[in-house]
Amino acid sequence: MMSSLTSPDRQEESQAPKNLPLDQTFDRENLRAAFEEKMKSNEPSKVIIVTNKAIGPYTIIKTLGTGTFGRVVLVKIAEDACDLPVDKHNVFRGFKYFSIKVMKKQQLVKLKQLDHTMNEKRLQSAFTFPFLIECKSSFKDNSNIFLQMEYMPGGEMFTHLRKAGRFNENLSRFYAAQVVLAFEYLHSLTILYRDLKPENILMSTDGYIKIADFGFAKQVKSRTWTMCGTPEYLAPEIVLNKGYNGSVDWWALGILIFEMSAGCPPFYDSSPIKIYEKILQNRVRYPPTISQTLKDLLKKLLELDVTARLGNLAGGVDDIKTHAWFHGHVNWRDIYQKKTKSIYQVLITDPESTINFDEYDEEDLTSSDECLYEQDFKLF
Repeated sequence: MMSSLTSPDRQEESQAPKNLPLDQTFDRENLRAAFEEKMKSNEPSKVIIVTNKAIGPYTIIKTLGTGTFGRVVLVKIAEDACDLPVDKHNVFRGFKYFSIKVMKKQQLVKLKQLDHTMNEKRLQSAFTFPFLIECKSSFKDNSNIFLQMEYMPGGEMFTHLRKAGRFNENLSRFYAAQVVLAFEYLHSLTILYRDLKPENILMSTDGYIKIADFGFAKQVKSRTWTMCGTPEYLAPEIVLNKGYNGSVDWWALGILIFEMSAGCPPFYDSSPIKIYEKILQNRVRYPPTISQTLKDLLKKLLELDVTARLGNLAGGVDDIKTHAWFHGHVNWRDIYQKKTKSIYQVLITDPESTINFDEYDEEDLTSSDECLYEQDFKLF
């Protein structure tokens, strides 16, 4: 699995953001208004009591993933004790199922991730989009903070891609189209995602995907300089420590489509420094399995010159959506409304059967007798 990196933010430029052309795939104005309204109503999280087997009223079933700051766990709650809506595959035998991201306050403060985490909670609680994981609620106790999210029983795209070796172009196009729409929505809110990779794309039982992990997402008025993301997916302007905008997400889209279609990213090495050198050399070897049309799209997305990169031109996202690789194959409105039938199905009969997730050592959840970093997390 590829790891992410980050460096402190620098001051953004204060010039006006680049306008993006409007599109009728979804109602941008209403979605933007809904987002801004939710951002205004952001409130501090509820304080709850945890035990080694429960987070408030939620019973912990199993660990789904681990990271530097904590872990993600699968939980359940009696259906009549929870009024939060969930997809039908997350209701089973009288219980509703969610995933909860558990993060240790001490680690977040020590590694200077407090701002990223506060930002993650605010943004993810305000999103309303079919291909983004939403934060349903948030909690905190003396030692930890918690983000309650939708449970995606299909697991990470990473797992399915490694099992398959590579996806055919039809499936790659289907998933890529959803990422395009997700980025179109985020960019219309002046939000950069900045951490695209198969590990951050989760699979649903309806065959569609949702992007998760918004720790590096950020509202950017014009440009920012933060060094963050996953080495294999970094755009050259990030590597060179130049100011950047949404162009970095379109570069990452090119990397993702390549990895889905070829089975590996175009720039890979065991050493991050070597990866950066390969990115700047931009010598991409296209396998014979990649069609000429896709090769043309990838060359235009993996363009070193930001001013010539697809998605960052005058036509904005429409230049990507009308490219020959998508044109005639994708009905964008049908994708947005989930009317296009998925080629790949993830069959789950019981949410507690976590067959699409790796096995992890379980760790008892503990809480200090005193509230740690109370002022730091007062507004979380």
